Amino acid sequence: MERVVALGRRVLPRGWRDFGIQLGIWFGFYFSYLAVRHLTDKDPTKAVVNGLRVISLEQHVTHHLFELSVERIADSSHFLLTAAAWTYWNSEFTVIGLTLLWVYLRRHEAFARFRNTILLANVVGLLGFWLMPTAPPWMFPNLGFVDGVNHSSAMLQTLGNSYAAMPSLHAADALIVGFFLVSTCRSVWAKALWALWPVWVWFCVIATANHYLLDVIAGIALAVAALLATAWVPRVFGRLRGAGPAIANLL
Repeated sequence: MERVVALGRRVLPRGWRDFGIQLGIWFGFYFSYLAVRHLTDKDPTKAVVNGLRVISLEQHVTHHLFELSVERIADSSHFLLTAAAWTYWNSEFTVIGLTLLWVYLRRHEAFARFRNTILLANVVGLLGFWLMPTAPPWMFPNLGFVDGVNHSSAMLQTLGNSYAAMPSLHAADALIVGFFLVSTCRSVWAKALWALWPVWVWFCVIATANHYLLDVIAGIALAVAALLATAWVPRVFGRLRGAGPAIANLL
């Protein structure tokens, strides 16, 4: 036991207790995600109607389904399609979990905002799934969409949310991860890699017929809003705390 405690003091920035709290927050969010998934799965008709509305809007505005063009690019290469599917599977909990862990251990000063931005974006996204469940493109094969991930697998049906197209949390989280890894990595090559990460994920979620272009745009907007909020709110509270004594003196 003493060795475990010593290891925590040496490796963990704030010890085992804080590390356990962070794990509790993360897994608490994950189980909340599963609960919302259960709610949205109860109304598949609404999700299908919303999916058709997104398709209709894109066709009305652009007279073309951009997603089909991206799918054709991915279908031209087995390697590219496999890489896109792998990215879709792992860009959420795997990549986010590992990057959160790395920032927690190696760039701890940036961890709180990184965590809060991810949580804020995902909580708002979960609210969006509940209010507007949306069937993804792969549910409309009659329009030319091809399932690039095999949603018939038992694991994906158990852990995934079939009607969570709008907004794209894959798109939002990839942008947030890219932002924080670019700002915290010291290597130029690492910064370049993480700067490209969001663009690659956006391509993959569309190429595998999991998200519409509009979903990705909504996800990007959500990420930007979350980044601005986590930068702005602490400053406002800081100014209010600083102004407190001055106001008290005036009174």
